[in-house]
Amino acid sequence: MRKMINVALPKGRLGEKVYDMFEKAGFECPSIKENNRKLIFENAEKGVRYFWVKPSDVAIYVERGAADIGVAGKDILLEYKPDVYELLDLKMGKCNMAVAAKKGFVDDRSKTLTVATKFTNIAKADYSSIGRDIDIIHLNGSIELAPILGLSDVIVDIVETGSTLKENNLEVVEKFVDISARLIANKSSFKFKCNEIEEVRSKLTNQI
Repeated sequence: MRKMINVALPKGRLGEKVYDMFEKAGFECPSIKENNRKLIFENAEKGVRYFWVKPSDVAIYVERGAADIGVAGKDILLEYKPDVYELLDLKMGKCNMAVAAKKGFVDDRSKTLTVATKFTNIAKADYSSIGRDIDIIHLNGSIELAPILGLSDVIVDIVETGSTLKENNLEVVEKFVDISARLIANKSSFKFKCNEIEEVRSKLTNQI
């Protein structure tokens, strides 16, 4: 008998694109497209059960085994380092992790650099790799405000088009990590549902 695979999908536009990919790969679940308030969608015949979760929570559901597989951004995997397997780069939701500052900013290396970000661990890793002394200010939103108001020298954030930066007289100083959506798996699930998970990975690979 086919084992059921539990799939955590990120809510929002990216998640809808990811589901379309699963559907084209032969893991459709028509009820997911109905206008309802259900949280879990199942297709027993195809052996899949989907549920929508906040994008930053996908890795938690997968790491703790509530989901066998899921789709999370590389930014989340680098920041929180969940104990999961990264199986596949889905090549969607592409953007960059970047350092940005006010136009004309010059880094005075004789002083500690103040960095505003919600990606504390990623920022620390990047700057420690070049031996730069930094003071991190953890913010959860509107990171662009920090250098404008003099709260920080630079920001570390995800940049897609850069239009928000331009509108606020900021510019990218350095792009240092390519970000995209990744298929991840729970380590225990990968052992016990290896054939089913490998089938999903293989069929999704054909969609890329």
